[in-house]
Amino acid sequence: MSTPPLKRWDTAIVLGIVLLWLAATAWMRPLMHPDEGRYATVAWEMLRSGDWLTPTLDGMPFFHKPPLFYWITAAALWLLGPIEIAARTASLLGASLGAIALYLFTRRWCGLLLARRSLLVLLVLPMYFAAAQFANLDMLVAGCITATILALADAALCFEQGCSYRRMLWLAYALAGLGLLAKGLIGFVIPAMVIGLWVLLRWRWRTLWALVSVPGLMLLLVITAPWFIAMQQRFDGFLHYFFVVQHFQRFAATGFNNVQPWWFYPAVLALCSFPAVLWLRRMLTRDYFTTTDTPGAVRLLMGLSVGCVLLFFSIPQSKLLGYILPALPALAWLIADASYLAVETTARKQRWVITLAVSALVGLIAVIGLSIDKKHSSKPLGVALRAHYQTGQSVYILKDYLYAVPFYARLQQPVFDVDDWNDPEIARRDTWRKEIADAGSFAPALAKRLLLFPQALPAALCHGGVAWVVGAEDAIKDYPFLAQVQVITTNNRQVVWRVDPAQHTQFVALGCPRGSLAGHGSAQ
Repeated sequence: MSTPPLKRWDTAIVLGIVLLWLAATAWMRPLMHPDEGRYATVAWEMLRSGDWLTPTLDGMPFFHKPPLFYWITAAALWLLGPIEIAARTASLLGASLGAIALYLFTRRWCGLLLARRSLLVLLVLPMYFAAAQFANLDMLVAGCITATILALADAALCFEQGCSYRRMLWLAYALAGLGLLAKGLIGFVIPAMVIGLWVLLRWRWRTLWALVSVPGLMLLLVITAPWFIAMQQRFDGFLHYFFVVQHFQRFAATGFNNVQPWWFYPAVLALCSFPAVLWLRRMLTRDYFTTTDTPGAVRLLMGLSVGCVLLFFSIPQSKLLGYILPALPALAWLIADASYLAVETTARKQRWVITLAVSALVGLIAVIGLSIDKKHSSKPLGVALRAHYQTGQSVYILKDYLYAVPFYARLQQPVFDVDDWNDPEIARRDTWRKEIADAGSFAPALAKRLLLFPQALPAALCHGGVAWVVGAEDAIKDYPFLAQVQVITTNNRQVVWRVDPAQHTQFVALGCPRGSLAGHGSAQ
């Protein structure tokens, strides 16, 4: 399909509109516990330490995920300061990348009107809008996966029509490399699955071979290999942990985290795209996916993009909402295309406008609602701690690592984590304890100092001067001395205590031996 040439500033204007819409409410709410706090704090530690190679959680190497999100976020924190919108920059960029890739691809192969329509649908889908403002890795890798699929498809269609395609093909491999650095192997496994099936179902064997590029593979390795090699050289066993444990074993694990039935993702996708999903009825016609022209090929591509993502992530028993974000751009395209093909009547135009308005409103209400609801944030604790904390003082967190506290408190050193670190349940569930324990396995000396057992806490406080304890209100049952300690703030049944063993009542309550204040240890 012929399309008018791109104007000089067309892409820049569209991208600006996309960013403005997605970022308009990204500053409104505090970081949520646990995901947003975890990833923002890892980026904060990267910035404060100056070590941009090794992601750390509480000062210890954190290899659950690769570093691209942390690099982007740390750069945003350096540029804008430690504020919420900076912590969400990587997600905003990932969402914008997916949106602009969908727009440009559709404009080239299906026309300007459908490009605008599909972009508009995508931007008002409540799940896409909200996820673009949520600081975790899912939207960043979703944007990379979407852009990779569309770049590969663009190269394939160009090859089939006899026009230049290699630059777009190389771009696709580069985007796959970024996807791998964003969240791991899914960055190129899912695009390879979608494009492979798409090409084979259309019986384009020559296209399949044309998409295999040695220069592209070399470019992918140049982007990804240096970090993996550097980490393996620094930390023995890194590659096994990252690929075998965090990829294959987690994928195959049963009951590891958030177990859901096989139909979970289809139900979520339908619910989170309602009412726009109702326009997909046009897809049920016999010839929707079988036409042999370019629009038909694109329809098949988008259908496979949704289907492969749903199938791939429905196989494991453990399912998280963010995993299906790569399906949303293709779903938005299908909704836009199906509604575009419907007979345009005044009533249908009105229903279409209402659909978009309702979708946008639902997304805005969700974000605003989370901004009002402070139950899932530990920001007040971190802010209160920052107001009283002095450099060199130690911070102890009891039984629940409140990830955002170090971020909001602007802590310049690791905290002490107090729990039963011999509990066999730690290795069986994907919780903060497992994350901290896994990180400690790559820095055993530091872990031995930072991971305290409950019985060691009073003695540590006796020898540390003024210190801070963060924990649940009912921690007093396990640590009676806290009843004699000053409470700085309370939020969501979590408390910040100021411990000063120089005060006689606290000295006695802690059971400090005489002369114990002579040494002042810290976590530095």
